Amino acid sequence: MNERYDFKAIEEKWRRRWEESDLYSTRELPDLPKRYVLVMFPYPSGPAHIGHVANYNLGDVLARYLRRKGFNVLHPMGWDAFGLPAENAAIRSGVHPAKYTWDNIALLKEGLQRLGYSYDWGRELATCSPDYYRWTQWLFLRFLEKGLAYKAEGWANWCPSCRTVLANEQVIAGHCERCDTLVEQKALSQWFLRITAYAERLLEDMEELKGWPESVLTMQRNWIGRSEGCEVVFRIKDRDIEIPIFTTRPDTLWGVTFFLLAPEHPLVDELTRGTPYAEEVARFRERLRGVSNIERTAMDTEKDGVFTGAYAVNPVNGEEVPVWTANFVLMEYGTGAVMAVPAHDQRDFEFARKFGLPIRVVIQPPEGTLRAQEMTEAYVDPGVMVGCGDFDGMDSEEGKLHAVPDLLEERGWGKRTVNYRLRDWLISRQRYWGVPIPVVYCPECGLVPVPDEDLPVLLPEDVEFEFEGPSPLERSQEFRRTVCPRCEGEAERETDTMDTFVDSSWYYIRYASPHCEEAAFDHEAVRYWLPVDQYIGGIEHAIMHLLYSRFFTKVLKDLGLVDFSEPFTNLLCQGMVVMGGAKMSKSKGNIITPEQFIDTYGADTLRLFILFLGPPEADKEWSDSGIEGAHRFLNRAWRLVYRYLDVLTLKTQPVPRDSEALKRLSHLTHRTIRKVTEDIERFAFNTAIAAIMEFTNGLYREMEAAPDAFNTYEGHEALRALVLLLAPFAPFIAEELWEELGGEYSVHAQPWPEYDPQLARAERITLVLQVNGKVRERMEVDADVSPEAMEEIALASRRVREHTAGKEIAKVVVVPGKLVNVVVR
Repeated sequence: MNERYDFKAIEEKWRRRWEESDLYSTRELPDLPKRYVLVMFPYPSGPAHIGHVANYNLGDVLARYLRRKGFNVLHPMGWDAFGLPAENAAIRSGVHPAKYTWDNIALLKEGLQRLGYSYDWGRELATCSPDYYRWTQWLFLRFLEKGLAYKAEGWANWCPSCRTVLANEQVIAGHCERCDTLVEQKALSQWFLRITAYAERLLEDMEELKGWPESVLTMQRNWIGRSEGCEVVFRIKDRDIEIPIFTTRPDTLWGVTFFLLAPEHPLVDELTRGTPYAEEVARFRERLRGVSNIERTAMDTEKDGVFTGAYAVNPVNGEEVPVWTANFVLMEYGTGAVMAVPAHDQRDFEFARKFGLPIRVVIQPPEGTLRAQEMTEAYVDPGVMVGCGDFDGMDSEEGKLHAVPDLLEERGWGKRTVNYRLRDWLISRQRYWGVPIPVVYCPECGLVPVPDEDLPVLLPEDVEFEFEGPSPLERSQEFRRTVCPRCEGEAERETDTMDTFVDSSWYYIRYASPHCEEAAFDHEAVRYWLPVDQYIGGIEHAIMHLLYSRFFTKVLKDLGLVDFSEPFTNLLCQGMVVMGGAKMSKSKGNIITPEQFIDTYGADTLRLFILFLGPPEADKEWSDSGIEGAHRFLNRAWRLVYRYLDVLTLKTQPVPRDSEALKRLSHLTHRTIRKVTEDIERFAFNTAIAAIMEFTNGLYREMEAAPDAFNTYEGHEALRALVLLLAPFAPFIAEELWEELGGEYSVHAQPWPEYDPQLARAERITLVLQVNGKVRERMEVDADVSPEAMEEIALASRRVREHTAGKEIAKVVVVPGKLVNVVVR
């Protein structure tokens, strides 16, 4: 064994050996319990960066640990490979998106392999491969058959210069990312997936997600936005037009003093066309160009709007109220129309005050009297109904939940209903680098799905990428022109491609059988591996990818394709690596690549350092200097084994079996095994590493005090335990040290070390209990007792209670590991 820790040679040696022996290959083993550990797959935009390391470390530690605990572990990797950056690169530099993507996949894969992650590379997949997107198209057709995919008009970000729809991420401060033109909202015929049909199940099934962070579930609940209320039908005066609205406050219907429409509502044009109000409405819409929906609906946004010249009739009292269009009303929520009750809704209140519209109080607080002219804000709490006809004097909650809904249903003016903030998923993208939507348009047959046997509909490679104009697919006559599968007449292909979130909504299932050619996945393999036991990724995906994946899984279950309804049993959302408190990003120019640190310190050092920075869920501050400490630790571990091997060559006297040195070694070893095991189980990887570091320091102390003790079973057990515990965190050095210790290949295939509960018991200390500084009792407790537990022990002590009885406890002073002083007066 070389005294110097030559990490470059060690890591190159074991990367080659692991690949040659196919160490991490996985197959179904029905006799073994399985664990599916999955980290969200990356978009291949370039080489690996520190954020990748921070994320993928977590999955790798867990996968390595679970394998050694006796589980059959699936831990795959692939590429979320379609997307906008590749197409933008083609426009900027002329590099075809396919080449850009596959080149970046090669770079990123090389970086991950250098880090020694235990992926089963035989299951690698890329969503841009026809072998994969053939089945994405096949799944789309199943959605279409079930009525869950449809085409309809929808509002989209439209660049008038580029003449194309932009995804939200392509709109920067209201302007087109490509040409800086002000973006408009435009109604276009686009494809949707009917996720709203599953809104209730997405909410109800959250009960199954016991292993998910409550923060993610809360975000999804809020995004789905379930509201119970009433649909009430208003009609337009002198026109045969009815407009339904949704309200959660039917008890306030008598307080409606005006009516609001979203600026994009088609009725706005119908009501103002040919009237003196049309021009002002057009100017108002122009003012809203480039203003995001988030800005429009923010509570602190100034309310704005114009009168349409029309009047709506309130069904409960027959009152005619003016119809306005307002900036804070969206087509995406409810019906795009709102009854305005300014006395009892803050946004309506602000709008009414600005434009001098009436405010009518119809809910009085239980105490006091509201006068509209004196109000400075809306009153939104429950109270007593007033000015509400037969309901005067009724508790508003009774009116809201029962009396008024009953009236609406009896008179045919409305009905009880449930509304959702969630909108159907718009998946159309007018871009090239995505999955082609597999339908054609025939003059005779209309919309016709592409037959399964003709899949995949391939992306043409010989296309031009231009700065302006429609997508390359729309310009490609070769792609557009086709034959109708039904009548064999001339037809045109759909030129929209799918949102990339469609690709990532089912990839975790494909990993179970990535090379299956007869189906999207092998049902037996899926039955064995799925659902994912532990999913790891960023919380920023809570309301997009994670929600869409849940939706997809439920549809697949309804189609009889899978037998589970939730894709991910447990979810861990990792924090970010930040620099100076700022997120690392290319736009900020603070991206750090692992290569420079791997070349200088080794992959094990980098892995260990990032894991040691803090708990997985917390953001971690990057420090170039901190990595040197991790490197010094690995060198210490290396030298410890080197010194131990030297001890074994010496002729030493037998060590008595009951020697204190051996007892200390055994206790130290088993306490560390217990600590590291418990910490890994709760994802406290940073404290597990700290325990291994403390263990190493303890072994150094013991070797200095009693070197002969290491030429024993206990000494050998201690060194083997050190290497076995280190292996999930620093796999290369652990493999090399294990070989030097004479261990059987591979360290990563060895059982996880077990601890003896008696030997793992914490050391005992004497805890002093005082009252007003006087010792009242001494107790033996575990050395690792927490300050909180120390306080509980003191207050529960009979002797302490005797001296504090009838007195007020002013404070409790805890000196960790030593004493508790209860101060009374």
